[in-house]
Amino acid sequence: MRWLLFLSRVALICNLFFLVALSLRLWNWIGSADLQSTIIILGYVLSMLFNPLTVLTCLFVYILNRQKLAVVPGWLIVTNVVFLFLQLIFVLSLNIDEIKS
Repeated sequence: MRWLLFLSRVALICNLFFLVALSLRLWNWIGSADLQSTIIILGYVLSMLFNPLTVLTCLFVYILNRQKLAVVPGWLIVTNVVFLFLQLIFVLSLNIDEIKS
């Protein structure tokens, strides 16, 4: 189950880039367009792929065998779940803005 720990860590890193990408949406504090595009892809695209995959995999392993999930720290799972809810709120807010227009 070391692969689940690795996947959880990758999801956490992408989630941190999600926060940086959100801050770039509000303030343009990085001048380099190449760096901005890299952060946006890591933050929006990869976090939207890895985080649900990680949370669903942790849920699946929890249902099947709870002892195998002991490799992943609890704070890491909780953090990824919180970020998943933040991402869902973000996607829903984008869709609501789209409907209002």
